[in-house]
Amino acid sequence: MRWYIKDSERRPDPAPVPTDDRKVILVGIVLWLVALAVLLVVLSAVLEAGRVGWLWTTLVGIGLGLVLLVFAHRKQG
Repeated sequence: MRWYIKDSERRPDPAPVPTDDRKVILVGIVLWLVALAVLLVVLSAVLEAGRVGWLWTTLVGIGLGLVLLVFAHRKQG
């Protein structure tokens, strides 16, 4: 077994697989929205436990997802 292959012996790199990153980002945003909905359903328990950070985490996740969605949309088109 060799650790190094000469450039002349290398096979060419495969072509990149085309993907639609917007679908993946949308799934992530939907999951953050579901998490936010669950936290809002049990809001009194979340507030009593002092876990307000969980609400902010879901909001930041949704916000970053929306920013990434805009970025991915511009990159595709």
